[in-house]
Amino acid sequence: MVASIETRAHSLLTPVPRAERDHIRQAARGPVAHRRWYEELACLHEVQVVAPERPRPATVPARVVAWNAERGREVPALAAVLSREAPELVLLSEMDLGMARSGNRHTALDLAARLGMGCVYGVEFVELSLGDPQERAACAGASNSHGLHGGAILSAAALERPVVVRLEHEGAWLSPERDEPRIGGRIAVMATWRLGDAPVTVASVHLESHSDPADRASQLTSLLDAIDSYAPDAPALIGGDLNTLSLQRSEVVDAAALKAALEQDPKRLAHPVAYEPLFEIAHSRGYRWEEANVLGESTHRLAEDPSRRGGLKLDWFLTRGLECSDPSVLEAVHPEDGHALSDHEPIALRCEVLRPAHERASR
Repeated sequence: MVASIETRAHSLLTPVPRAERDHIRQAARGPVAHRRWYEELACLHEVQVVAPERPRPATVPARVVAWNAERGREVPALAAVLSREAPELVLLSEMDLGMARSGNRHTALDLAARLGMGCVYGVEFVELSLGDPQERAACAGASNSHGLHGGAILSAAALERPVVVRLEHEGAWLSPERDEPRIGGRIAVMATWRLGDAPVTVASVHLESHSDPADRASQLTSLLDAIDSYAPDAPALIGGDLNTLSLQRSEVVDAAALKAALEQDPKRLAHPVAYEPLFEIAHSRGYRWEEANVLGESTHRLAEDPSRRGGLKLDWFLTRGLECSDPSVLEAVHPEDGHALSDHEPIALRCEVLRPAHERASR
């Protein structure tokens, strides 16, 4: 699988009119149809860039948060959670632009404005419906103004060389078997971030959930290849939802299969490293995760009971050439009534560029 790197930067993305989205939804499904629309929809080959109004350099060490914010429905509450961390950089997944389920807002850009940050946004999917079955029921009779869904990097400092890395193009979400028709595929939003006087490559990534460990490893390999093409010698920080289920999706939703897997290893959901080859691939390419994450702590909230965390550790930082400290898993709850803001918890760390060995030894 070879990633494509989209470099066309705009302050506004090319819209997909509602009539065109309706037409695509009624057209044939399958990979051939997907390829046609994937190539024609300009927004899938663009990156939106909105600079911070008052850019400020990152402090060192810098606080970074990565969060799959599940549509970004409650921007004021998301901002309140993030403000407590005072992050210099925020890596976001699953952010809506013009979706009825999230108030038809540009959720990433609205969040950036509340935090006093700039925003780089990339489209993961052009959505052809109101969302998943629950969202379609909740938004019945409404319509999407733009129908876009994607990832973002928010930064207090101006970001350089923003791009979108498209990790797959197969169009599985437009197959007849899926009940949520979309055009697009998983992405990483990537840019150069100045940490002190050093350029650091940062990537907000979202790997496929309806898949298996081998496919996720292939997607991560594509991202690492893209980073090496983009800035081969620079320190790098990858953060986001790696969907490290430790199993195939079909096994996770099959109660008997999941029970059998947990009987063999009750800790595998919170400790997926041995079951997800993407970690070995990352290690072989010079990336680390041990100091950047709270190992064994779940980052997932249960759909059936959002007041509790499930057992899955899905969200990770992978780093190269950085010194990391103070990793944490934050509580993604509304500051007033405590309800869950996302089915993922945010993860956070502090980082600085790794100094030469003789400088570290003298500390």
